[in-house]
Amino acid sequence: MEEKIRIKSHAQAQALFGPRDENIKDIGKKFKVRLSLRGGDLKISGTAAHIAKARVFITQLLETISRQDDAISSSDLHFAMRDQPHDQPQGEGPFIRQPIDSQVRLSRHTAKTPVGPKTKGQRDYFEAIKKYDIVFGIGPAGTGKTYLAMACAVDALKNAEVRRIILTRPAIEAGESLGYLPGDMFEKISPYLRPLYDALYDMMDAERIEKYLETGIIEVAPLAYMRGRTLNDAFIILDEAQNSTPEQMKMFLTRLGFDSKAVITGDITQSDLPDGKPVGLLQAMDILKDIKGIKFTFFSGSDVVRHELVQEIIKAYEETTR
Repeated sequence: MEEKIRIKSHAQAQALFGPRDENIKDIGKKFKVRLSLRGGDLKISGTAAHIAKARVFITQLLETISRQDDAISSSDLHFAMRDQPHDQPQGEGPFIRQPIDSQVRLSRHTAKTPVGPKTKGQRDYFEAIKKYDIVFGIGPAGTGKTYLAMACAVDALKNAEVRRIILTRPAIEAGESLGYLPGDMFEKISPYLRPLYDALYDMMDAERIEKYLETGIIEVAPLAYMRGRTLNDAFIILDEAQNSTPEQMKMFLTRLGFDSKAVITGDITQSDLPDGKPVGLLQAMDILKDIKGIKFTFFSGSDVVRHELVQEIIKAYEETTR
C-alpha cells in the first residue's frame, strides 16, 4: 500500500530530507515505511497503520518547516520522534520546537538557529515563564531548566520587557573545600557560577555580554549577595535551588520587586546540603503550592536533551531509590 504527500517546493523537500537524506531515513526507520520523492510527491509505502502514522507526522513537519522557513535539525527530529506514542491516534502530530519569537534569533553561532523548547515538558515550562511572575522548574539534569530560562531572560531584555538580568545560585561545596581554592571570595565562587555564564555566552556575543556585565545590565552573583535588596524591573534566575536553605529561599523570593519575573530551577535529587539540613526548594514546594501566580513545572527523564545515555542513567538511578 502507498500514499502520496505533495511537497510544495524544492526548498521544502531539502529541509524535510535533511543533509544526505538523514532525516527521511530516520523517519522511515521510526515508522517502518519506505519513503521516496517522485516529482513533487513524497511517496509513503508500507502497511496502512504505519502509513497513517507517518503521514500525520510528516504533514506536521512540513507545516513546521513552512512556519519557520528553516530546516528541521536532526536533534529536533530526534526529540519529536522520541516523544511519539506507539499508539498515536490519527490526527495527532508531533511537538516540534518553535522559536521563542519568530523574529528573534538568540544563538551567537548562527542567525538561523532559534532557541526554544524541544519536548512537551519544556514547552509547558516555557509557556509558564511567559505567563507567571514566579516559576519553579524542577527536574533532573539535562532537561534545559536553566538554558530555557536564560533564553527567556535574554529575549525579555532584548524586547525591553525588563531592564536587567540577574543570575544567581548558592555557592555550596560539593565534596570540596572553598578554603583551598586560590584567590579572593569572588574568584572562589566563580566556578559555581560558570554554568550560568556558559548559557549566557551561547545566546549573546561576548562583547555585548562584557558591556552588560560592566554596566550592571547583567549581574551574576552568589545567592548570599541578594540579601537586603529589592529587585525591580528585572528577570531573575535562581539556579541549583536544591542547594538553598529554607532561609535563603524565603530571602530570595521576597526580593522580587515591581515588573520583575523570577525563575527558580533545581533538581531535588542532587542536593549538596549537609545531611539533615532542610532543603529550601522542598519546603517551598510544600508551602507555596496553592498560591495563585506561582507555577511549578516538573520535568522527567523524557525531557532530557543531552546524550541518550543520560536518560538511561537518570532512569537507572530513579529505580534504585524506589
